[in-house]
Amino acid sequence: MYGTLAGALSGRKIRFNRQTYSATVDGRITGIGKTIRIESIAVHYDITLPPEARVAASRAFYVHPQGCPAHQSVKAAIAITWDATLHLGDEVITLSSGDEGATES
Repeated sequence: MYGTLAGALSGRKIRFNRQTYSATVDGRITGIGKTIRIESIAVHYDITLPPEARVAASRAFYVHPQGCPAHQSVKAAIAITWDATLHLGDEVITLSSGDEGATES
């Protein structure tokens, strides 16, 4: 999803520093002994973008899972969520997959 999002931003001509663009991933694994399974994955993005890119960047975040082959391959078996902290000039906003298309907070 990290690379797919970078591509979605680049495709929209949104400038960002690839050196400071980051994501952390948390996974929940269940099971006992030799039989375990990944139950959920949460991706947490942090990125600085130009303030004028706010609307286009928000759209890129909300649609990027649909363009990610890995997400599409496992979404029926593993719950995948994401959230993002966007630094836009003097403003910081948070987006979340739970908001799907809602306005940012």
